[in-house]
Amino acid sequence: MGNISGAPRVLVVEDAETIREMVVEALADAGYVTGGRADGGGLEDVLDAFRPDLVLLDVMLPGRDGFALVDVVRGWGDAGIVMLTARDALDDRVRGLDGGADDYVVKPFQLAELVSRVGAVLRRRGVVASAIQLGDLVLDPDAGTASRAGTVLDLTATELRLLTYLAQQRGRTVGKDQILASVWGYDAYDPNLVEVYISALRRKMGEPRILHTVRGLGYVLRAGS
Repeated sequence: MGNISGAPRVLVVEDAETIREMVVEALADAGYVTGGRADGGGLEDVLDAFRPDLVLLDVMLPGRDGFALVDVVRGWGDAGIVMLTARDALDDRVRGLDGGADDYVVKPFQLAELVSRVGAVLRRRGVVASAIQLGDLVLDPDAGTASRAGTVLDLTATELRLLTYLAQQRGRTVGKDQILASVWGYDAYDPNLVEVYISALRRKMGEPRILHTVRGLGYVLRAGS
């Protein structure tokens, strides 16, 4: 059912308003068309109207729980499914995956990781391309690799996660607080951490510079000066 005519569409079904809004915003920032629902009521009609490429399902929902809604989504079409829950018991994860989910993310989670997992499912399903390219920078989140002008960059896991986030936001200026929340999680509080990793990325990516500082606002990844 790939959405070849535009940006991938992601429906978030999560009853916790704060989490739902954060996830919807993070996915929208990553370039997805997003929609949010507090429960699975009338999900069949919502699917017909919104036509998502992927559905994020919280397990603990009022009314029909996430496990029951997996069957609804699977009966509707070929959308990807990522389950989202505070439960971390092995049997819950197995039940979700065996029931037809593509992936399972346990709360609390980092927004950057969740966005990355959503992207991975969409790439496996052929909805979006695997690699992200910006000028001579090529980033493949699934393979965990990045290269510049054909030279592989030796990045740590955190550096790769940061670069992936910036690449998803390419052309947009993001502040330190946004970066901390998305890459390190909402309990992170030290803006100096961002500066250290930005400096390391710049050093490893070399010239010409594509990771720019926007004074007083944050950072932007873009080709050119």
